[in-house]
Amino acid sequence: MTPSPEGRCPWCGSDPLYVAYHDTEWGVPERDGRALWEKLILDGFQAGLAWITILRKRGAFRRAFVEFRPEVIAGWGEADVVRLLGDAGIVRSRSKIEATIGNARAYLKIEERQGFADFLWRHVDGSPVQNRFASHGEVPAETPLSQRVSKDLRQAGFRFVGPVITYAFMQATGLVNDHLVTCPRHRALGG
Repeated sequence: MTPSPEGRCPWCGSDPLYVAYHDTEWGVPERDGRALWEKLILDGFQAGLAWITILRKRGAFRRAFVEFRPEVIAGWGEADVVRLLGDAGIVRSRSKIEATIGNARAYLKIEERQGFADFLWRHVDGSPVQNRFASHGEVPAETPLSQRVSKDLRQAGFRFVGPVITYAFMQATGLVNDHLVTCPRHRALGG
């Protein structure tokens, strides 16, 4: 992939929704625990799919999962799983839906004990890792850091948080700055 004429990271192409996501959300450090949890869940739903698919369905996901309120979702059971399996607006995967319910419970435990945002940001000492990749081919799918975060999430009871999903989540939420050095967002986000 070659950088866009504007120098933007090439992965977003020219789709206006994807470009807006790249320009305003991707890589911006997120410090709100609930917002981090929502993004982690959506990245889990992405497994095996393109992110643009999830991005296009994000509104439907938010409606189906009551704005990603973990305190509500944690109490759901089989009837809710069946209801969600019938919702054509979301990715209808029983294992991902059940994981979301379990992940809500895991989130609440971490949130009560230390705060979910603190749990995640301590892995990078509170500051985004500033990578300096010149081409899309240099950007890894996972790193030793994402392997550690993934392991910690799994130990806390999370599912669909393998090291590749976790790295994509870390890129999206600004724990790492993986905008290419040619991209204006790289410098804007501290690179």
